Amino acid sequence: MRFAFTEDQQLLREALGEMLANECTPEALAAAWSGPSGRVEGLWAQLAEMGVVGLTAPEAAGGMGLGELEATLLLEEAGRHALPEPLLETLSVAVPLVARIGGGLADTWLERLASGDAIAAVGLEPYAFVADAGVADLLLLQRGHELHALTPEQVKLSPVTSVDGVRRIAAVDWVPDAATCIASGADGARLARDAFDRAAVGAAAQLCGLGARLIEMTVDYVKGREQFGQAIGAFQAVKHHLAGAHLALEMARPAVHHAAYSLVHGLDSRTLDVSTAKARASDAAYLCSRVALQCHGAIAYTYEYHAHMWMKRVLVLARAWGDAAWHRRRAARVLLDGETG
Repeated sequence: MRFAFTEDQQLLREALGEMLANECTPEALAAAWSGPSGRVEGLWAQLAEMGVVGLTAPEAAGGMGLGELEATLLLEEAGRHALPEPLLETLSVAVPLVARIGGGLADTWLERLASGDAIAAVGLEPYAFVADAGVADLLLLQRGHELHALTPEQVKLSPVTSVDGVRRIAAVDWVPDAATCIASGADGARLARDAFDRAAVGAAAQLCGLGARLIEMTVDYVKGREQFGQAIGAFQAVKHHLAGAHLALEMARPAVHHAAYSLVHGLDSRTLDVSTAKARASDAAYLCSRVALQCHGAIAYTYEYHAHMWMKRVLVLARAWGDAAWHRRRAARVLLDGETG
């Protein structure tokens, strides 16, 4: 059995990394923080043109027909560049969910989502806030064992401030009777659980990318920052902090890749695999953030220094789609009680 990613998968990731290095610069991110949409102007269209937005959509709908493994690689790269676009919600949740439900919903939305012409926002229980609801053309919302599809005219949004300046979230008020129920009962519960798991793995992948970039920033900084006549990176305590964070990240990344594999192949262990990955990635990225903050010192608190944008994204994503404690409890239920969801 081959456990490594294929050359084509790696090339896809490298192509996205090169594009984001040019278009999603720290300066562009800083501008997005103060912009009305929290996004980099024109970047979503470029991602769609590359085929990234439609990665998980069927080829018949204009997508690439790929799955969670490829999406995980791209989302990790997106995390490395702190991409402020709804890529996770599109690749991991909206497109696969619409494709699985099919029918009129897929006929109306799937091709538009794959081409980047429409944006979907997703709200799954137990979380009360929905990211990018203010710019979405389609909202996929859960209430109990039902999944509903709504348009912006059918909801009332109450914006909520996020610690991450580019993450625009809102509480969504809506009346189920006015919405289109797209799945209910056991099917609705299963589809919602599967969507939640894909989102959790996608968030875990982004956290790995965020953590890796924070370590890179910090290594570069401690090599150049001098104290007591030498670079602070030469001090053993600094080396130990960075090595510990790097080790935690390297232990989390294979768990994330395995969780994606588990989802693709429908393994019986997928619930445990997903929760293990999200807990490990949340803890590792948070540790990377803490170490970066400590090694940078007071400069890391300032808005003028770009590292704060990565740190605050870690704070948000570590809690999104189940924080580490939530996923550890779920993993414990699977191991001790035999639960599967």
